[in-house]
Amino acid sequence: MEITTINAEALAKAFLAGAKNLEAKKEWINELNVFPVPDGDTGTNMSMTIMSAAKEVAAMAEPDMKSLAKAISSGSLRGARGNSGVILSQLFRGFTKVIAEYDEIDVQVLSDAFEKAVETAYKAVMKPKEGTILTVAKGMAVRAVELSEEETTDLLAFCEEVIKEGDHVLSMTPDMLPVLKQAGVVDSGGQGLMQVMKGALDSLQGKEIDYSIEAPEKQPAAETGSTSYNIEAQAAQEIKFAYCTQFLIMLEKPISTRQETEFKEYLEGIGDSIVVVADDEIVKVHVHTNDPGLAMQRGLTYGSLTTIIIENMKLERDEKISALKEKEMQSETIEDVEKQLKGEEVPKEQEPPKEMGFISVSIGDGINEIFQGLGVDYIIEGGQTMNPSTEDMLNAIEKVNAKNIFILPNNKNIILAANQAASLVEDKKIIVIPTKTIPQGITALINYIPDSTPEENAERMSEELGTVKTGQVTYAVRDTVIDDKEIKQDDFMGIGDQGILSVGKELETTVLDMIEQLIDEDSAIVSIYYGEDAREDAANAIGEKITEAHPDVEVEVHYGGQPIYYYVISVE
Repeated sequence: MEITTINAEALAKAFLAGAKNLEAKKEWINELNVFPVPDGDTGTNMSMTIMSAAKEVAAMAEPDMKSLAKAISSGSLRGARGNSGVILSQLFRGFTKVIAEYDEIDVQVLSDAFEKAVETAYKAVMKPKEGTILTVAKGMAVRAVELSEEETTDLLAFCEEVIKEGDHVLSMTPDMLPVLKQAGVVDSGGQGLMQVMKGALDSLQGKEIDYSIEAPEKQPAAETGSTSYNIEAQAAQEIKFAYCTQFLIMLEKPISTRQETEFKEYLEGIGDSIVVVADDEIVKVHVHTNDPGLAMQRGLTYGSLTTIIIENMKLERDEKISALKEKEMQSETIEDVEKQLKGEEVPKEQEPPKEMGFISVSIGDGINEIFQGLGVDYIIEGGQTMNPSTEDMLNAIEKVNAKNIFILPNNKNIILAANQAASLVEDKKIIVIPTKTIPQGITALINYIPDSTPEENAERMSEELGTVKTGQVTYAVRDTVIDDKEIKQDDFMGIGDQGILSVGKELETTVLDMIEQLIDEDSAIVSIYYGEDAREDAANAIGEKITEAHPDVEVEVHYGGQPIYYYVISVE
C-alpha cells in the first residue's frame, strides 16, 4: 500500500492513535526514569500533556487542517506538565505551524513540519541537553529532510524510515548522557516521543485502533475578590493614556530579537499595557498611549501597517460611568459594564488589582501554611508528586488580582510550564523565579522587599537562591546504580541539589549522613520539614543530634506534611 498524501481527518486519527499508544505505555516509560523515586514521572507527564490535546481533537466533528492544528497546539500547550510535557507541546506547536497552511500533507510538508518542530522545541529550552527527547526529535527531522531530498513520495515508507532513525538515536542516548548509561536505560522522554510516532504510524497503516477519547471537562470559573470602591476615582486613576492602539506590521524582513526589544522599550516610553508578538512575517502591537501616531510611525520603520484600531478609552469610560449612575451600579467596575454589554456574567463586586501577587507550588499542609504566612496569594498543590500543567498555572494567574505576579515553581520539572504560562498572559506581568526546591521558594519570599520594583525583587530573589542547599529523603522503588551508589528497592535515599548524597537501610542514619554533606563552615541555619510519613519526635531527635555535632548552627524543625518525602532539609 502506498500513500502520497493525508488529509486532516487521517492526521487527526493518527494523532489520536499516537496519544492512545503513549497513554498505554506511560507506566513502562515511567520505569525508565533514572531516579527511582515514587513520584510523577516522564510517562505520566507526557501522557497527560498529549491527552489534553487529544480530547480537543476527538471533540471535532469534521476538522480542517487549520482547526486541527490549532486544537493540537493549544490543547498540548495548556495541558503541558513537566519538562518532557512542555517540550512535547513545543514540538507539536512547531509541527502545527507548518501543517496549518495545507489542506493535505505530503512528504515535503511533513519534512518541513518535523524541522519546524525541532527548531521550536530547542528555542523553548534555555540550555538544551543532548541525549534527551530533543536529540531524538532532531535525529528524526534530519532523516526526514534526507528522505525528502531523495524525492521519496510514499508517506508510509517515509514514516517507517523516520521512526527507524528515531529508534537508533534513542538507543544511542546512554552514550550521550553518562547517567543514563550507569542506570542502564535510554532517555524516557525520547521513548515517549517514539511511542507517539509508532501509534500514529499504526493508524496510517490501517491497523484496528480504538480512537475514543473522553470528552474534556470544563474548567471552573475563576473566583474574584469582593470589595466596593468609588468607580469615578478608579476611572480617573486608570486612564493615564487615552488611546488604546492596536495594529499589525507586515514585515519587510524578519525582525531581530534586538529590534523587538528596542521597539518594546520605545513603546514603554510613550505608553503602557504593551504587547508585541512577532513572528517571521507579522508583528502584533498593542499599546495604551496619548499619541498613537508615534507608535505607528515607529512601526512603519519595520514594514507596512494593517488592521489599525484606535479607541478613545476616556470617552468610552465617561459614557460607561454615566450608564452606571443611571442604573445605580456605582459598586461595579467599568469592566463589569463592558461584560454586561457583551452578555457575560459579572461578579457583584471586585477589588482593584494590587501591585504584587504571589503564586507558589507546594506539597503539604504544613508547607502550605508557611507559604501563606509569607504572603503567597494562591497555592498550587502538586509539586514533585504531580507536576502542575500550564493550564493550572493560567488558572492560578487568573485568580490572583494583581498587576505583577511572581510564580515560584519550587521544582526544576515545573519551571518550563511556569514560563510557558507566563508567555501566554498579556494583561498581567508574570515573573517566574526559577526555584527548584521548596526551601528555595521560602528563601525567595523571605528576600522580597515591598518597596522595591518587580525587576529589583526578581533579581534579588533569584540571586539568593544560591545561598540555600536542599536535601530530600525518600525511598527507592527499584534497584539501580546512580552516582556510583548501588541502590536497592526500598532503600532510603538522601537526594541533594546535584544528585544522590546518601543511601541506607535506616531512615535516621540516611538523613544524618545527607545533612553532614550539606553543612559546611559557612552554614548558619538548618531547617527540617518533616512529612506526613515522619514522626515529630523523630524529627526533633534528628535536630538535637545536628545541634550536638554543630553547636554554632541554628536548627529549626517544622511540620511540612509533604507526601513521598520523609524529610525536606534546608541548609543556609
